[in-house]
Amino acid sequence: MTQTPSPARRRMLKAVCTIPLAALLAYCPATFATPPDQGARPVISIAIHGGAGVISRASMTPESEAAYRADLGRALDAGYAVLEGGGSSLDAVDAAVRILEDSPMFNAGRGAVFNSEGINELDAAVMDGKTHKAGAVAGVRHVQNPVGLARLVMEKSPHVLLSGQGAEDFALENGVPLVPRSWFWTEKRWKQLEAAKRGDRLSAADIGYYGTVGAVALDREGNLAAATSTGGMTNKRWGRIGDSPLIGAGTYADNGSCAVSATGSGEYFIRTVAAHEISALMRLGGRGVREAAHEVVHGRLKELGGDGGVIVVDGKGGIAMEFNSEGMFRGARSSTGLREIAIY
Repeated sequence: MTQTPSPARRRMLKAVCTIPLAALLAYCPATFATPPDQGARPVISIAIHGGAGVISRASMTPESEAAYRADLGRALDAGYAVLEGGGSSLDAVDAAVRILEDSPMFNAGRGAVFNSEGINELDAAVMDGKTHKAGAVAGVRHVQNPVGLARLVMEKSPHVLLSGQGAEDFALENGVPLVPRSWFWTEKRWKQLEAAKRGDRLSAADIGYYGTVGAVALDREGNLAAATSTGGMTNKRWGRIGDSPLIGAGTYADNGSCAVSATGSGEYFIRTVAAHEISALMRLGGRGVREAAHEVVHGRLKELGGDGGVIVVDGKGGIAMEFNSEGMFRGARSSTGLREIAIY
């Protein structure tokens, strides 16, 4: 037998039936809400650089510009392919930087500049934004891809930074073959060394006299990573090491803010701890990725007399490529449809 509702219950049911649908959805559990679009995929992003400095249109032939753009494009697309295939941001920056290291066009790996003794000394670093683990090498002379050795330091050793002979011993212990110094010899870099020893002023034709290569990326899991590699400064002495292998100066990654790779006058990036400064402005100061990069590159860095640039990617896939020099070899690509390669 069906029980007739009491007058009080009838009043309550009537009240509920008059509540607007939007209000009911706001009050009810999430299972009553419209389900999210299951087809939506997280944004993936990558940015690369091939050095900043004296880079003018007057210094470029159409052929050389095309060659620079081609190698930047290959590195950018290789890194993006890793991300698109579901790979990690660490794998993506590793893949991109290896291509730039193997190109004689850039001051890293095969295209590295010579020190005062006529030897190529190479530095590199990687950092994982999820774990804050990092690895770096400095002053190595026989490693074809220093970025790969830096990653091995991060993954296979208890240390962050290894240098010189010790780093190369570590490479051999971990199955990394060493290459002869002739692998790194290029006529262009040798002529730059000779010019530096004569005291010639840097000319517009001396692209890569300073410089670095690097990559930053965001993968589908929301993890950030950064990698940087360099041959340092032409005619450097006394085992000089710049900002590239120094975590927080030329390389940094933190899932809570951004991933950064820097290029330019390394001593100034070290003194301003530029990569970490960008991260701190975002994490603690509430700056957006472009605002933070601009503030460091055009503010503190420039005020001290430093020139160069940075590439930065944040946890939402936003990208900044800021520089205060005449130019910066750079590229960016993301799943939003962006694909850009630029020099000036």
